[in-house]
Amino acid sequence: MQVRDAMSTDVLTVGPSHTLREAAARMSSRKVGAVVVMNPDHDQPGILTERDVLDAVGTGQDVDVEKVGDHLTSDIVVASPDWPLPKAAATMVSGGFRHLVVCDGPEVVGVLSVRDIVRVSTSETVS
Repeated sequence: MQVRDAMSTDVLTVGPSHTLREAAARMSSRKVGAVVVMNPDHDQPGILTERDVLDAVGTGQDVDVEKVGDHLTSDIVVASPDWPLPKAAATMVSGGFRHLVVCDGPEVVGVLSVRDIVRVSTSETVS
């Protein structure tokens, strides 16, 4: 099984100038734990996760003022859709993160989460 078989292809994106509240509201309404941050000034996307928002709230920052661009992870590991799923899982474990942005060349084509991996692994064993 490959990353393309498990990833979500309906990718939620925001820009770096969105506020943390705006990003969190979109993540909440879509029931996702991460949003891909597209910045035309950078070659690669970034990612903002629920943990990034939680860290900002926990340190008393104002989510109506703080910008996504100041809280995202910009130096991310990007997966290819043809990666074997075990490679993606091992990358996530070794890197200590729960989401991988999936790119086909320069284009973002999906996001793979730990939940996606568990979902496909569980459906394989339950069937």
